[in-house]
Amino acid sequence: MLINRKEFLLSLLLSITVLLSGCDTTGTGSDPKPEPDVYLVSSSDINAFTKDQLGTQIAQQFPAQYQSIIKGFLRYDVKVYKLVYNTKLPDGTATKASGAIIVPTVTTAVPMISQQHGTILNDADAPSNFGPGSDAAFGGTFFASNGYIMVCPDYIGYGESKAIPHTYEHREGLATASLDMIRAAKEFIKQKSIKWDNRLLLTGYSEGGFATMSLQKKIEEEFPSEFTLAASSIGAGAYHKTAFMKYIINQKTHGIASYNRLYLWTMLTYNSLYKLNKPMSYYLKEPYATQATQNGINININVSISDIFTDSFKKAVNDGTETGFLNAVKDNDVYDWKPKTPTYLFHGDADNLVFFFNTQDAYDAMRKRGATNVEIKPLPGKDHGTAVIDYLLQTYLFFSSVQ
Repeated sequence: MLINRKEFLLSLLLSITVLLSGCDTTGTGSDPKPEPDVYLVSSSDINAFTKDQLGTQIAQQFPAQYQSIIKGFLRYDVKVYKLVYNTKLPDGTATKASGAIIVPTVTTAVPMISQQHGTILNDADAPSNFGPGSDAAFGGTFFASNGYIMVCPDYIGYGESKAIPHTYEHREGLATASLDMIRAAKEFIKQKSIKWDNRLLLTGYSEGGFATMSLQKKIEEEFPSEFTLAASSIGAGAYHKTAFMKYIINQKTHGIASYNRLYLWTMLTYNSLYKLNKPMSYYLKEPYATQATQNGINININVSISDIFTDSFKKAVNDGTETGFLNAVKDNDVYDWKPKTPTYLFHGDADNLVFFFNTQDAYDAMRKRGATNVEIKPLPGKDHGTAVIDYLLQTYLFFSSVQ
């Protein structure tokens, strides 16, 4: 009996979901055209996989009873390459960065997906290192084996640029590194005579969600005619930085140390990149100020993070007199604009790392600006971790529908 592919995937998605639940700014039209062949520096082979090898690798990420099903609908062998390319740091300094490109072995032209990875703590998980825990090795190969050219930037701070501090949750740093990786990928596939149908799709989850929103906004507003954006699927990003920051400063939240380190990481990044250069004792009470000064984000904060900020810093934020920090945070708001590209916003409504209001605020602001092609996709009962599989499979269905 022949089964319609879309019906099959929908059935698969519903089955996995049931299982897991039991456990107005517009482009000007005059965007500058980049000169040809100025981004790609070098390319090198990373690996190659048959679809059967991929089936085993990818299926291991799913519950055992579904692994044979996952293996059954991968379609193509893939080749994985590392690209080194030219880009710029947030201050305009030229540098080199890297990423992975995963190419299906097909003879027809296929779309391209730029996949922005989530937060990583080790360089081994950068896409160009292609470790087993990387987004590129899981989601990247999953999509590539189904007929997409996958472009996976490392960002600044990993791979080729690992000696430079990562631009964590910084709009411009993430967007520029991702955009220039796509440009380098265009040059690479031209060199290799790889067939691309010129459609570009964007996706990312968590930090990758924020990076994807930042990238999409940059492309649509600054380079509106450079790419043919077909769709964007974004998951669990911290788009409303101002509201998020004020919430964690003023409200009692979890005492999850690994989550609190990420909030601290964002603050340290902005303090540096925006040249605020305030001592940790300005932001944090002791002993956290001394610990952060000595060890950066590698400290144990097992209380509500609101409890560790100094009273004077809280007051300055709340009465608006801390203009430097507030302006830095506001510069990273990417929730209030009008996308032109069909966009899905996924988010678990029980997420206690990146709170759901980030996505709700973005959806409400975009719809208010008249963006009728933006849809919100709440994932009921899912937290930051358990929402990932739902986001991934529903993204696949979404992207399949726009082909």
